[in-house]
Amino acid sequence: MDPAEARLLANSWNLSLRAERKSPQTLKVYGDGVRMFLDYCEANALPPMQRSTLNLWVSGLLDAGSAASTARSRQLAVRRFSAWLAEEGELPADPFVGVKAPKLDERVIEPLTDDQLRALLKACQPPKGAEPRVALRHRRDEAMLRLMLETGMRAGEVVALDVEDVDLTTGTVTVQRGKGGKGRVVPFGPDAGLALDRYLRLRRGHRLAETSLLWLGDRGKRFSYDALHKTLAERAKAAGIEGFHPHKLRHTAAHRWLSAGGSESGLMAVAGWTRPDMLMRYTKAQAAARAADEARRLNLGEL
Repeated sequence: MDPAEARLLANSWNLSLRAERKSPQTLKVYGDGVRMFLDYCEANALPPMQRSTLNLWVSGLLDAGSAASTARSRQLAVRRFSAWLAEEGELPADPFVGVKAPKLDERVIEPLTDDQLRALLKACQPPKGAEPRVALRHRRDEAMLRLMLETGMRAGEVVALDVEDVDLTTGTVTVQRGKGGKGRVVPFGPDAGLALDRYLRLRRGHRLAETSLLWLGDRGKRFSYDALHKTLAERAKAAGIEGFHPHKLRHTAAHRWLSAGGSESGLMAVAGWTRPDMLMRYTKAQAAARAADEARRLNLGEL
């Protein structure tokens, strides 16, 4: 199979993924990975469905400075594609069965501090007398930030929300389809509720107010996953926070939950985790500090 034939089949694979109701972000990640692999094969005149080609490509990604997690994600896309080709009878067998994924570095991600969170929220406050379009953008970003830092929702889950998914009366938001296709109901507090209400009131004056999507762009464009990353990065820059990534809000929410005395089982339910190892991964950075605080509260040395 040459790269040109593989590209045609990649289109069919994309249809199959859509039929499986894969999320837009999953479709993008898989599509980008396979496209980049086939570009590499064409540029180097290499057959795509050989283990040596895949290994050379992944090694090249790592040598070029890609993170191990990025190389692993790209490789996974190609392996999922080859598995589909075998299942559909386009290949006699999957050539990439048993190929090992790049080993991931065990990174520790520090949560944002309370001061940083306050600075982020302050950066979202609209200027006095701001026109509706500008005010809407500020209120939208504050509502997203508060929702994410309180609930730990994934960026993709936040972007996918519809207006009807938010219930200000009960203080809950319904994630219709989280990771793995699982839905859940997530509670939020009065501050997030107030921020959402302020945004929704401004949203009524938007020219796309009748659409179902919760978040609207200030220029009438659909608010996408990439738009969320861009706008929150701008808020972080204004707040003087370096190395910000929206995913840090999920780590921060998990840390704050446990620091406040919340249970691990409650956190797993709210965050949408089904495995305890995911909880440990997101909360390990400040585990020692939380343990020290708990020890001081317990005061077991007092006899």
